[in-house]
Amino acid sequence: MPDTSRPAAPTVTEAVLPGVVDPDGIRLRTRPARPAGPGQVVLAMEAAGVSFAEQQMRRGKYYDQPPFPFVPGYDLVGRAVDVGAGVSEELLGRRFAALTKTGGWAGQVTVDAGDLVEVPASVDPAEAETFVVNGITAWQMLHRLAKVRAGHVVLVHGANGGVGSTLVQLARIAGARVVGTASAKHHDAVRALGAEPVDYRAPDLERRLRANAPQGYDAVFDHVGGEGILASYRLLAARGTLVSYGTASTRDVQGSSKAPVLKLFARLMLWNALPNGKGAHFYNIWAGRRRLASFRAALRADLGQVFALLASGELVPQVAARVPLAEVAEAVRLAESGTVVGKVVLVP
Repeated sequence: MPDTSRPAAPTVTEAVLPGVVDPDGIRLRTRPARPAGPGQVVLAMEAAGVSFAEQQMRRGKYYDQPPFPFVPGYDLVGRAVDVGAGVSEELLGRRFAALTKTGGWAGQVTVDAGDLVEVPASVDPAEAETFVVNGITAWQMLHRLAKVRAGHVVLVHGANGGVGSTLVQLARIAGARVVGTASAKHHDAVRALGAEPVDYRAPDLERRLRANAPQGYDAVFDHVGGEGILASYRLLAARGTLVSYGTASTRDVQGSSKAPVLKLFARLMLWNALPNGKGAHFYNIWAGRRRLASFRAALRADLGQVFALLASGELVPQVAARVPLAEVAEAVRLAESGTVVGKVVLVP
């Protein structure tokens, strides 16, 4: 008899956060592959990042995360395998990066075509992935908010982390002198990036940082938040700029996820009202999306410059580890361990 069985429908594996769980509680599931809708592109994931945002989401503490259950994954790099109506088929087979906020931890991810940024063909996808959310965050904080230029002195907290290591490199490329905080075990890596390391655990940390820049810092980049933000502001030069972009110090604190952020916002607003010439900003990568066309144009322009620096060898990627999606729990544990330099990347 002829074989009348139909081939199995293609499926996609994805990682799901079912609720507030330990890393081992993150579930893998399969679902049917979905075609691209109008204006959309399906990317076959080649690399997806494990960032601080997902660490917060796992605890239910990310400021505007969706209700559980959901698929995390703030950004990814992948090849276009399907396009919807209104999208050129010339995109098929090409490699792109995309910011997703959620949904990136999956074998295939559907995104709007307008949100894609092409990745140079010569660049390894995992290496490109380390500069998607980290690269756009660092570039825009450095150049659009703090306006760092040659001769400036810059302080980067967490200089061994994903955003921190990118900030150090971009600031050095801009001609700035960089001081970076990190644990002592990461000081050699921070020096290799071009920064002067200071142990963030030092009991006299503020005094040591002041000694490195007696006139103050032209820009301070702070992902820690909490009470430490007060020292970051005090360390500014007369017309310096503080850029806050997180509240890592409250990651494991029980209670409202919004309270630390709102307290931080209140402080920044107060400081900006002072007539002392100093600036204080909170960087939110999504803030400009209300004006979608300009948001996308800035994303393509800024991330395009970051990828160009990567392709030319001026930016050195910091891939802490490549972990298969099927071992997502191990990837999350590693990213949260504080033992790595750079970014943990999920691969198919």
